Amino acid sequence: MIEKLKHWNEWWIENNVYKNKLGIKREGFLSEIFKMIKVKEISVLSGVRRSGKSTLVFQLIDLLIKEVNPKNILYFNFDETLEYKDNRALDLVYNTFLELNNPKGKKYVFFDEIQNIVGWEKWIKKNYDLYGSEIKFVLTGSNNSMLYDNLSKLLTGRILTKMVFPLAFKEFLTFNKFELKDIDIQKQEIKHYFLDYLNKGGFPEVVLETDDYINNLRLKEYYDGILLRDIVQPRNIREVSKIMDLSNYCMTNTSALISYNNISKITGLNITTLKEYLLFLESAYLIFQLKFFSYSLKESIAIQKPRKIYCIDNGLRNSVSFKFSKDDGKLAENLTFIELKRRNKEIYYWNGKREVDFIIKNKDQSLTAINVSYTNEIDEREIKGLEEFKAKFKSKVKRCILLTNSLSKKEKNIEFIPLWKYLLED
Repeated sequence: MIEKLKHWNEWWIENNVYKNKLGIKREGFLSEIFKMIKVKEISVLSGVRRSGKSTLVFQLIDLLIKEVNPKNILYFNFDETLEYKDNRALDLVYNTFLELNNPKGKKYVFFDEIQNIVGWEKWIKKNYDLYGSEIKFVLTGSNNSMLYDNLSKLLTGRILTKMVFPLAFKEFLTFNKFELKDIDIQKQEIKHYFLDYLNKGGFPEVVLETDDYINNLRLKEYYDGILLRDIVQPRNIREVSKIMDLSNYCMTNTSALISYNNISKITGLNITTLKEYLLFLESAYLIFQLKFFSYSLKESIAIQKPRKIYCIDNGLRNSVSFKFSKDDGKLAENLTFIELKRRNKEIYYWNGKREVDFIIKNKDQSLTAINVSYTNEIDEREIKGLEEFKAKFKSKVKRCILLTNSLSKKEKNIEFIPLWKYLLED
């Protein structure tokens, strides 16, 4: 254990984090989460595997070293092979840290992929209650139900959470060493990078790699790792082939309405197991299910509308499903959904005679309606869908937006905005 701890915590000796662990800084994101470690609550960074959580943690530690004694900072990744996978592992890691460093004052404890330890939430609660302001916990995990759900049962009101997504388009440009100065003058260059982003996705290692063959292998490895390590193994799922079929179906049918009955027939899963498996995929941040919009929760439940499926990353989706040229529309819609999630919006879809891709319920209860049409030859139904929604909810509708390829105008109170430009909005 001493060897493992010294391997992970080189700053105890070097007084800095090795450069190869720091990667490229995600400045806006980093400044937000650095504020979280200044308060007493337990900080939780969750998100899909390989989205950059560990790198962000090392960047946080690098900032923290400038303010506190490096020997007061403990990092450990519980993806490590350990003799124990329960609280004995936590005791061993933490007690060895205390014995080695004998830290004085506040201690900062970063536990990565902590959901791999059985009963970890009770250990965290015990130490949080015992030591209070003397210890600051920063936890990361790749499974929402095994991380946040378990922690919130014991420590409601004492947690601050932040979801780590693959790179946003602005970050994608930064990783490609493109300096954004004026979007009008740089429009053609930005559109070039956007097309790459639309298909490649935003996993940091994938963005930095130029070889498509390597990226395809890497993304398939990510996908298999998420299924195996965050879903199949921890939940002891025996019907591995069926949950893989279900996952592949969801990835291929990104942005489509799903029917539980149809998927049940395709996969051979009964409805109850199907719903449970979809939740498992969602808990691992692989997919998201979007509900039908209604102001009334009772009405929303009573309507029993089908849900729409979205994937965490376009590159991941493309690596495990057949891609056709017509998929650009699906990819554009999926990209929009992930961006809205990244902006922490409350999102739904709606349909009457026609469909609206996304309804955002704003904090003041007003609504924003968005249709995605990745073309400049806008189908009339896209416009009529927004108009129908506006007519039904009248004064509640604050904005109607139609995201396009490059068309930019305002007509009939509908804003036509190029998708690449919308992604660069603050």
